[in-house]
Amino acid sequence: MKFIDSLLGNLFTGKSNRAVIRENFTRSQQEEQEVSLWLEGEEGTGTLKMVYDNYHLNRAGVNKRPEVHLFQSSYANGFAVIYSDPFTMESFPKLFFGLGQRMLDLGYRKVSMDRKIDEVNDQVRTTEKLYFKPLTSGEAFSGKIDQLFGNVSLEKIYLDNKPDYLKVLVTLYSDRQYHDAKPFDQFMDKLFKAD
Repeated sequence: MKFIDSLLGNLFTGKSNRAVIRENFTRSQQEEQEVSLWLEGEEGTGTLKMVYDNYHLNRAGVNKRPEVHLFQSSYANGFAVIYSDPFTMESFPKLFFGLGQRMLDLGYRKVSMDRKIDEVNDQVRTTEKLYFKPLTSGEAFSGKIDQLFGNVSLEKIYLDNKPDYLKVLVTLYSDRQYHDAKPFDQFMDKLFKAD
């Protein structure tokens, strides 16, 4: 009965159910190589430096394009980068997947890579997400586990097939079986290879 009441309620109140598509996706070896070459090239290193510098400028109260927004709490830290000049339709996804490749260099393993497509305010939102966890070894289970910086998720959001922003969020384990996480500033230095 509850299902029928809900269905009739949606039909007669003008509410419509949003379509949501969720899927895992993969990338070819060639796509990964293109991102690696981009990271090592002038455009990639310049883009990483620009985002890293704008992160620090924002912390000092200065906003510069592309805008970088900060998120800080006791159990999660992160930042979002808004799509604007000088990003291009090609460089923005390369930054996203390039940061994902950097996570592997920091001692993380990729746990999932998925895409969600849904409707928000009459726009189609596409969210691609990469999720990483710290590598653990057999010896880690005899004592406390090193969580490195915590779990890391990277999201790239498009609205109507146009880039909107990308977000990096680090969430900490608060469990006693884990060592305290390393500082977020150190994470930023290592992710952007600025140390």
